[in-house]
Amino acid sequence: MISTIDLRGSDPTTRDLQLLIPRARVDIAGATTQATRFVEDVRDSGAAALNDQAEKFDGVRPDHVRASPESIGAAVSKLRPDVRAALEESIRRVRAVSVAALPVPISTELAEGAIVAHRWRPVERVGLYVPGGKAVYPSSVVMNAVPALVAGVRSIAIASPPQKEFGGEVHPVVLAAAGLLGVHEVYAMGGPGAIGAFAYGIPEIALEPVSLITGPGNVWVAAAKRSVRGIVGIDAEAGPTEILIIADDSADPVLVASDLVSQAEHDELAAAVFVTDSESIADRVRAELGLLAESARKGTRVRAALDGQQSSIVLVDSLAQAAKFSNAYGPEHLELHVREPESLLSSIENAGAIFLGQDSPVSLGDYLAGSNHVLPTGGQARFGSGLGVHTFLRPQQIVSYDRNALDEVRGHIAALAAAEDLPAHAEAVHARFRDEPSDGSGAVP
Repeated sequence: MISTIDLRGSDPTTRDLQLLIPRARVDIAGATTQATRFVEDVRDSGAAALNDQAEKFDGVRPDHVRASPESIGAAVSKLRPDVRAALEESIRRVRAVSVAALPVPISTELAEGAIVAHRWRPVERVGLYVPGGKAVYPSSVVMNAVPALVAGVRSIAIASPPQKEFGGEVHPVVLAAAGLLGVHEVYAMGGPGAIGAFAYGIPEIALEPVSLITGPGNVWVAAAKRSVRGIVGIDAEAGPTEILIIADDSADPVLVASDLVSQAEHDELAAAVFVTDSESIADRVRAELGLLAESARKGTRVRAALDGQQSSIVLVDSLAQAAKFSNAYGPEHLELHVREPESLLSSIENAGAIFLGQDSPVSLGDYLAGSNHVLPTGGQARFGSGLGVHTFLRPQQIVSYDRNALDEVRGHIAALAAAEDLPAHAEAVHARFRDEPSDGSGAVP
């Protein structure tokens, strides 16, 4: 069962903690060579390569890679009413949060006639990857597509692995989620091949290249995204899910264990980390984990995740030390089960999403909180952020100087150009004043 790291009585540095942090062995670099071959195969051979890869990895050869409008419409009409209601409410909440997060244009007047403005422009075309191997993720359709739509992206394509159970089609609930959002360009393709198809396009199925690829996936998808970065933009190299919970002696061990198991059921490589200053709570959580792992419908997967080197119970002397450990870890999901979560929040720097108090579980964020569940993993929260409306927007600077404003700074430009030995920079400015005498500032008439 889950291992223990005991930090009590020590004062490890950030470097020490990073060496101690439990991580799954996810070798994206090692997978990149093979993933790149699959990407290049799709680039060179198009739909035939996609179908070959689908047959090899998904056990089915799709009759049609692109979903028809009829199949999307049928999926929407056959959607269970309770699932439809849940998806529509999730869409509403994610849209509200995304609209609120839209950045506003800014204009700065540095001097009379000297203005630098910022405007935000959406990416023109995006490819959204929705996993479909060990589980079905209509929620990921919502989390990817809604911020893109709110950002104003005009062209959206979705890829999800073909399902053998459904004759090589995309899972009908994924199709229905796309239909509810008005996204009608959906492809039955998964893994590195899907990433390659997005990056390079496939003319025979009318798939145009995209400018940005977003969405979670397994190590092969992450490796493929790494291989096409630079050809297209990517959001992140997402790996297996992570949850880190900080708790004191006020925590309910049943709730802590339940939340750890909720993420462990995703994948055998999922990370479940529990950090506490209470040895009693640690013992009780360990016992609850054993019970829940035995009774869980995906118990084999849960036990593998909890037994893996990426999961651990961490004993610390204080909540301050717990926060230090969490900041070094940079978890995808962080829950605070403490008496005063808002107070501890001030010590937290690095996390993809933070859930305050026992009534804000990660499961809420996965579906209905209104926050986004596509979040940085593998410590990337130390320098990156989750998916949001900002992912699909590019800030552009617009410079507007009139003649007098340019004249005011041309001497400074000349000085810096001389310091960098780039005389043509200064000449480009002086040329605008060539009919005027020099003012002694270094300007050339």
